[in-house]
Amino acid sequence: MTSPDPESVSASGGYPWFAVRVRSNRENVVSLHLRERGFEQFCPSYQVENQWTDRKKLTEKFLFPGYVFCRVNPSDRLPVLIIPGVVGLISFGPTPAPIPDVEIEQVKRMVRSGLPVVPWPYLQQGDRVLIEHGPLAGLEGVLQRTKGKYRLVVSLNLLQRSVSAEVEREWVRPIPQALLRGQNRAGSGPGL
Repeated sequence: MTSPDPESVSASGGYPWFAVRVRSNRENVVSLHLRERGFEQFCPSYQVENQWTDRKKLTEKFLFPGYVFCRVNPSDRLPVLIIPGVVGLISFGPTPAPIPDVEIEQVKRMVRSGLPVVPWPYLQQGDRVLIEHGPLAGLEGVLQRTKGKYRLVVSLNLLQRSVSAEVEREWVRPIPQALLRGQNRAGSGPGL
């Protein structure tokens, strides 16, 4: 890898995160190759209990099937593109589209929380909330209620995919709409 150029460096001091599109069932292989080549990568997964005729079995599935997230210099992406199983970086035209650090950090925090995390339909509208208590304290997202339980939904806008974690209602505080409108105008509000 080459040293960062100022135009491609993220707020955290490293390269921006990108979504690497991978062939079907190649997420683990691509993650391993990225790690071995010194790239920071993230490939979140969750466990599902499958009922077989004679037993139950826990299997691992990916929160974002077909994608591995990687910090990479957008000007020097060939080392990522030649990895077996990589299809390409998600791009708009010839330019790879970075994913905001805050979106990746929110998903990482949900995965590390120990709460059950699952894929969720992508949401564009809903009640934005701030989690004030529990292992997700400080995260913002959309609050949904399913089968009598509350879930915090966090989205990666570029992929139009979301993940959710079960939360207690007492942990949640609504974010006033006026504050959200002000953030959207200023462009400083965290994306879902």
